[in-house]
Amino acid sequence: MTSLPPAQPLLPLPVLQEAGRRLVAWAEEKLSPLPWRGEKDPYRIWVSEIMLQQTRRETVIPYYRRFLERFPTLQALAAASQEEVLKAWEGLGYYARARSLHAAARQVVERFGGQLPAEQRALLSLPGIGAYTAGAILSLAFGQDAPVLDGNVRRVLCRLALVRKDPRRPGVLRDLWATARAVLVPGQAGRTNEALMELGATICLPRAPRCPACPLADLCRAYGEGAPESVPLSAPRRALPHRQVTAAVIVQAGRVLLTRRYADDLLGGLWEFPGGTCEDGESLPSCLQREIAEELGIEISVGPLLVSLPHAFTHFRLTLHVFLCRLERGEPQALDCAAWRWATLDEAEALPMSVLDRRITTMLRQQAGAELFGGPLRLYK
Repeated sequence: MTSLPPAQPLLPLPVLQEAGRRLVAWAEEKLSPLPWRGEKDPYRIWVSEIMLQQTRRETVIPYYRRFLERFPTLQALAAASQEEVLKAWEGLGYYARARSLHAAARQVVERFGGQLPAEQRALLSLPGIGAYTAGAILSLAFGQDAPVLDGNVRRVLCRLALVRKDPRRPGVLRDLWATARAVLVPGQAGRTNEALMELGATICLPRAPRCPACPLADLCRAYGEGAPESVPLSAPRRALPHRQVTAAVIVQAGRVLLTRRYADDLLGGLWEFPGGTCEDGESLPSCLQREIAEELGIEISVGPLLVSLPHAFTHFRLTLHVFLCRLERGEPQALDCAAWRWATLDEAEALPMSVLDRRITTMLRQQAGAELFGGPLRLYK
């Protein structure tokens, strides 16, 4: 295999140094006020960076504040149960981030005396911390001259240097990291990185970039070519597959039957109404009966459809069909789930659930007392 040539900045060093100076000056006036901006506590910076992965900052703000109220220190997070952490994360999505954050906090306590390490290799050894997050922590919390390269920064640098190739290609990615490092103002890497991220989030937008407001406009080759939106190269979007999924509301003595997903599953560790994905040619009721038998070892009768809920994940879409069901035979067993339990709706409120399953509990609260299965649906103590 042919080795890649050494990484090279994509623009001459004087141009990148000038860009860095302008970014720092621009940041002094233009950085948006955010609850983590100006923060020096490595733990709080770490939490914000994990939450900001694949999530808009406007969405993150209330979660960030609530999470730190619940877990104000790294030690408090490490001492919590995974269920408590997932509950605090509920609704923010991409739950693997929460599981990794929790696991990494426990490792920091065990391996580093409860102090987040200020060394790149040690940071990269922790679950959920990659090169970007390590660079953000090192520059923002510890003042080190470490670069960052997230989607926003990558777009800014690709346009600045007019990179028409796929920025995810290994050679291009290495040169982008070299460029991100070269643009840093020594001793002010944190502020340079913040400015790059802010520029990508507010000015150098994927569509309709606000180029006249950019402090780097006269240095930007894509702007000079008159086609900034064509850079960087983006792969065509593929149609997302669609799945038909079923869920059972099984009621007994004022409680509903819930199961917990395996930790390494999608939505791992969350509680849900049991069910699963339909196979080709399978009817919804048949799917639900099969899934419940495989998951819990019980037989159910499938009653009325309560609701159908569409939802989109990153790589697929689904419609969740929720049925009221009755337990006909057997006692639940954890055959294909991490755990199971009977819970009132009040008890379910305290459990971490996905957005879809939380919508089901909300709907059930609204329908409690309705005449279903020949009698009232009673779900309270």
